[in-house]
Amino acid sequence: QVHLVESGGGLVQAGGSLTLSCAASGNFFSLNGMNWHRQVPGKQRVLVAGISRSGKTTYVDSVKGRFTITGDFAKNTVFLRMDNLKPEDTAVYYCDVETLDSYGDYVGDYWGQGTQVTVSS
Repeated sequence: QVHLVESGGGLVQAGGSLTLSCAASGNFFSLNGMNWHRQVPGKQRVLVAGISRSGKTTYVDSVKGRFTITGDFAKNTVFLRMDNLKPEDTAVYYCDVETLDSYGDYVGDYWGQGTQVTVSS
């Protein structure tokens, strides 16, 4: 079992900032990557940002320049700093980690329970 604990969501005015955090624990050897996704009712969950063990980061175009993902692979923790938030960033944000076994082989992805981010105009 892999357990993810997310925190940092909340209500913020447009232009404000929030930082989400996600800590993974449980039965895995290491992580290959850590990601943040978001979902609004009636729409598909989309990848917002990701970071690999090598430090490579990716962002969806709509958040480039405003969001920053960082990760501590020694502590199995990932953060998403969100600046200049917009009402369209309102969503439930989910953390996702890619686990590896002791041979470095991919085992599976595990998801957090989600944290609500609401940006008021």
